[in-house]
Amino acid sequence: MSQTIRIGVCGYGNLGRGVEAEIVKNPDMELAAVFTRRKPAGSLKIKADVPVAHTSSAPEWKDKIDVLILCGGSANDLPAQGPEFAGMFNTVDSFDTHAKIPEYLKAVDEAAKAGGRISVISAGWDPGLFSLMRLYMEAVNPDGKTYTFWGRGVSQGHSEAVRGLDGVLDAIQYTIPDESAAGRVRNGETPGLTVREKHTRLCYVAAEEGADKARIEREIKEMPYYFSDYDTTVTFISLEELRRDHGKLTHGGNVIHTAKTGAGNRHLMEFSLKLDSNPEFTASVLLACARAAYRLFEKGERGARTMFDIPPVLLSRAGVSETVQTLL
Repeated sequence: MSQTIRIGVCGYGNLGRGVEAEIVKNPDMELAAVFTRRKPAGSLKIKADVPVAHTSSAPEWKDKIDVLILCGGSANDLPAQGPEFAGMFNTVDSFDTHAKIPEYLKAVDEAAKAGGRISVISAGWDPGLFSLMRLYMEAVNPDGKTYTFWGRGVSQGHSEAVRGLDGVLDAIQYTIPDESAAGRVRNGETPGLTVREKHTRLCYVAAEEGADKARIEREIKEMPYYFSDYDTTVTFISLEELRRDHGKLTHGGNVIHTAKTGAGNRHLMEFSLKLDSNPEFTASVLLACARAAYRLFEKGERGARTMFDIPPVLLSRAGVSETVQTLL
């Protein structure tokens, strides 16, 4: 194994470019190669000499990459790519279709064990950091209830799912939280809120000329796991308008836990994120998990893991003793 962790990036969309941009802030890592199904638009931002290869040639790099970060979408890319590459590389991904994580974990785990590798799946901020917060909150105060509110912001996974529909040139999807519902929780109430009561979704879509817009709108609103459980508004605009007015990839959200201890003493825990760049922040989490995956692999661990399974100290560039001294 190399002293510096050699990172490969598979997929050169917003998330892949985010990994490329953030890797320079991790001195224990270097970008070894970028794999894409199409030629990247423009030159790489970091080093002109970083190899760029077609995704189909990735197996040729098995001995040149320590961790491959999978930056494809959860709707169409990762279900196939996750198990495929887990058998060849140590991998990290941000698979975010919550309802399908158990089956995805099983598929990646089987492939990683067969290939003698380790994979960290569903890493990012949700699932990921928010998942950890929900775990900590409910472990500390079991007599309570946890709520998650996302947005207002751009969901990369949902936007990618819309872009995958026939007749769509490009699309962006905003998740909008119901502030009155969040306010009730912060006030100590424990309402039984459905997902429809907590959020709405807003899609801006640039369609191909002559595309059946009614079909596209219907397919968006009926899409399981993404839109079918929400009140969703679809607005068709030109490609020029989409790129001019919807270029910022902001996002964020809140995990709120309201609980009781003793004779009715009430407690409120909240973890929040406000992100100027969803892909760059997600990329930062993926890189920390890549470090942990590399260390776990060196310890002899194999198979698939989530962020629940990673000792927090393995995410840090610092050693155990330094982390204890500076962060405790």
